[in-house]
Amino acid sequence: MLNSIIANGITTIGFLACIVLAVVLGIGTSLVFSYKVKHTASLALTMCILPAAIALVIMLVNGNIGAGVAVAGAFTLVRFRSVPGTAREIAAIFVDMALGLACGMGYLMLAVIFFVIISCLVFILSVTGFGDDRSGTQQLKVTIPEDLDYNELFDDIFEKYLSSCDMVKVRTTNMGTLYELTYDVVLKKNSESKNLIDEIRCRNGNLNITLGRVIDKESL
Repeated sequence: MLNSIIANGITTIGFLACIVLAVVLGIGTSLVFSYKVKHTASLALTMCILPAAIALVIMLVNGNIGAGVAVAGAFTLVRFRSVPGTAREIAAIFVDMALGLACGMGYLMLAVIFFVIISCLVFILSVTGFGDDRSGTQQLKVTIPEDLDYNELFDDIFEKYLSSCDMVKVRTTNMGTLYELTYDVVLKKNSESKNLIDEIRCRNGNLNITLGRVIDKESL
């Protein structure tokens, strides 16, 4: 049942079966990894066609070591000419490549089983919110004039509204005339973010203040 359908050579029926299944699994992978997350149309389209493209390449280079090395180099060039994605997107691409490899070698049942296992795992982890940050941490950015000492400037305000506060970055802006302070903060229970911002802007001269969720820059 897990044997390759093209072990004895590629036939028209075998080729069509491999390519059609690769497309179906690519569409399925696109739907699974797009569940409950923001995604682009270009990523969804890429995930749909990538397994079929890889399957065809594997069929063409089957048994040819030199051609296989050349294809690996081509994939490397494509990777480094692409915009880095999130860890989830990279995982989706790797799953697509694995499905394309399995289909290209004729292991259709193996590809289906792998797809079902990965889909169930992704769905369960997405529904349960596995890995979500439940600490309530937000990022606070405050701009102040350069003549203010930022070390203890907002300590009393933070003690009033925040259960935790950690300064993570200080940088100059506007040709060095302003400081931008970045904090990771957690609001106290029943504290209003508007009241926090109102008190800060009375002290920083009504300059820019930003409060929102922490955005991680995911990369390789």
